[in-house]
Amino acid sequence: MDKVQETVLEIDLKALKHNFEYLKSKLTDGTKFLAVVKAFAYGSDAAQVAKYLQELNIDYFAVAYTYEGVALRDAGITTPILVLHPQPVSFDTIIKRCLEPSLYSQYVLDGFIACAETHKQHNYPVHLKFNTGLNRLGFSAEDIPNVIKTVSKTKTIKVRSLFSHLAESEELATPDFTLKQIEQFNSIYKQVYKLLDYKPFLHLCNTSGIINYPEAHFDMVRSGIGLYGFGNDQSVNKYLKPIASLKTSISQIHYLKKGDSLGYNRGFIAQKDTKTATLPIGHADGIKRQYGNGHGFVIINNQKAYILGNVCMDMIMVDVTNIDCKEGDQAIIFDAKHTAEHLAENVNSISYELLTAVSQRIKRVLYR
Repeated sequence: MDKVQETVLEIDLKALKHNFEYLKSKLTDGTKFLAVVKAFAYGSDAAQVAKYLQELNIDYFAVAYTYEGVALRDAGITTPILVLHPQPVSFDTIIKRCLEPSLYSQYVLDGFIACAETHKQHNYPVHLKFNTGLNRLGFSAEDIPNVIKTVSKTKTIKVRSLFSHLAESEELATPDFTLKQIEQFNSIYKQVYKLLDYKPFLHLCNTSGIINYPEAHFDMVRSGIGLYGFGNDQSVNKYLKPIASLKTSISQIHYLKKGDSLGYNRGFIAQKDTKTATLPIGHADGIKRQYGNGHGFVIINNQKAYILGNVCMDMIMVDVTNIDCKEGDQAIIFDAKHTAEHLAENVNSISYELLTAVSQRIKRVLYR
């Protein structure tokens, strides 16, 4: 990969393939694999990531919202797409674009059936989500009789899968809560199977669940962050490759005298003669203000250059006093070696937040 001349997000599809194959190696033959590509594929490029995974014969995709699924269909994705958090206002679009909704309450179940009836659908695929402890979305176990009664009264929809979501599958030191969720899910699907005259397929595991709870893989697993190179634990991260590298270049070098100020609100006052580099990336690009004032850094010529003063909308200034560099030199915000996880930890954040914050105005460059 060449040194950059502007701010770019490089996306390494070979790394994506590596992560997919590593996670698939944890599964038994026949277990389906769902790739979560919501939030622009965790800040990368949803259309290109999905196209590549479709080439690799991925079984399913998942997005958070309907418009994300529409964008994938517009990009030529024909693989089934699960919409994890559909709202009733989007039900017409879901049907028109052949997306598959997660139905998680009686309100959305009734609403989707009514919409499917309007569109004269027959056996339209839907997915029933059950709450086993995350307490975010999902039917409760007590809802099962009414849910199945509702489903059984109509021919417009057919339940394709039953699923739930683990809350702390990465916490191996405290497995009790996850084991309780698995137990609950086992109980839920068995109750549903007794009441339905067919058996929807089952899925529960996220990335950490794939690694830590093979007994809960069921018929399909779901992976988001793992595909993008992070496993929520250093022991897993060493087997994965971050697919995204955020890079920029030095626009200008400044030399501050002791007492000189820098940036908005004079956020930095030089305590000694200081050399700074201005970079064309700011909070509008995903480098939030909490990274300013020495909490965040970039890598220039293999050395850390800490952010000085307040992060601007389109620029940051970094301390290069002890770094041999010049205008035009490359600066790395994160890459496979200096990871998004390492940078995020400096502000008590996580890789997910930093990755998904990368602005869509930043140019994407893909490598196969």
